[in-house]
Amino acid sequence: MCYPQGDYIVGDEDVLLGTIGGAPFYMSPSQYEYWKHTRLIIDVVPGKGGMFSLENGRGVRFLTRSRLFTDEEARHLELKEWLRRRGRSSRPRPNSRRLRQLQQGRAH
Repeated sequence: MCYPQGDYIVGDEDVLLGTIGGAPFYMSPSQYEYWKHTRLIIDVVPGKGGMFSLENGRGVRFLTRSRLFTDEEARHLELKEWLRRRGRSSRPRPNSRRLRQLQQGRAH
């Protein structure tokens, strides 16, 4: 579903995945758990949109495609999450064993 910006009430647990055309794109926690290992590609294509969605009546609809993350992409995302959980916006200290494992793809 696509809502006008500001019309969707974001829950405390909703996960912000990014932006589409400058508008935030959220997913529920349960959906995120299911899709977190995939790259989602959302396109606008000709067709009939959803009844309650913003694209309805415009002759277009959203098309979502997905693929699993590559090992390299998964390591990069795990590293970003590891840094986020530690509240680090800059590069961490290089002597972190866990960081080295993540960077080298040896983390479990």
